[in-house]
Amino acid sequence: MNSRVYPTYKTQYRVANWASYDRALVGRGDVTLWVSPDAIATWAPMAVGTRGGAAAVLRRRHRNRTDAASPLPPATSSDRGVLQSLFGMMGLELAAPDHTTLSRRGQYLDLTRARVRTGKALHLIVDSTGLSIVGEGEWARAKHCVRGTRSWKKLHLGVDRSGVIIAHALTEATVDDATTAIELIKAVDGGVASITGDAAYDTIAFYNAAGARGATVVVPPAKTARVSRRKPRSSARDRTIRRVHAVGRRRWKKASGYHRQARVEDAFFRYKSIIGDSLHARSPAGQGTGAILACNILNQMTQRGRPASYAVGR
Repeated sequence: MNSRVYPTYKTQYRVANWASYDRALVGRGDVTLWVSPDAIATWAPMAVGTRGGAAAVLRRRHRNRTDAASPLPPATSSDRGVLQSLFGMMGLELAAPDHTTLSRRGQYLDLTRARVRTGKALHLIVDSTGLSIVGEGEWARAKHCVRGTRSWKKLHLGVDRSGVIIAHALTEATVDDATTAIELIKAVDGGVASITGDAAYDTIAFYNAAGARGATVVVPPAKTARVSRRKPRSSARDRTIRRVHAVGRRRWKKASGYHRQARVEDAFFRYKSIIGDSLHARSPAGQGTGAILACNILNQMTQRGRPASYAVGR
């Protein structure tokens, strides 16, 4: 019986740079912690003499981006212990904030995703995945053995052909993929050569947004798609539908390079394997901060080194 997981038409690949890629993997664990004198001087909040007053001062500092402790995001008590031990080895008499304080501070952390410069036209690949939220529904199911409603959000990513995250968005679970992808396209700097996505992005609005950037759309039409007979319509989408009907879906995917859509699937695999498949912050602002931090971390790991694969025959 033919295998559905490894069909005969799938291409096999081998890694040609194991030595340099292995050094890059080792470098991911090389962590350097440096605390500036200004950060040490402003580490502890000022006492204001009223209950809850220090928290208000911290909120104002976060809005002004002057609180030195804000970039450190431990989320558990064990992480606090690691930070305290690092301070001890560095000879610093600093107190590590507890995990609840840092979770609250994450709401006010003004953080942006690091921009990735590309020297040539970008080939953007978009997709989305779900990240669960550990909240009341999961707690009720574990505590009282009752049925609780699971909550989750969508993480939308736009990556290039090398797997670097170029754009991202964190939305509610009910938000349409194609609508969010239009915002990702607008957020990309520079020229865009092509935009690849699965059948969820087969909308006229998506084609129009890509056409406004001069990009070629590589999206398989839905199986029920038909050529438009009235407005609104997209000539590029109609050409894709005609081509798929003429040569077949499999041949179209191979000729158009749709297989590169796997790059964004790899990015989601790395996200959930390294970062996790859930959002731990309670507030939407804190959840957004966590997603930005995760994307920055993954990009830094990717830029340290990546495998160089080549196709081999069966």
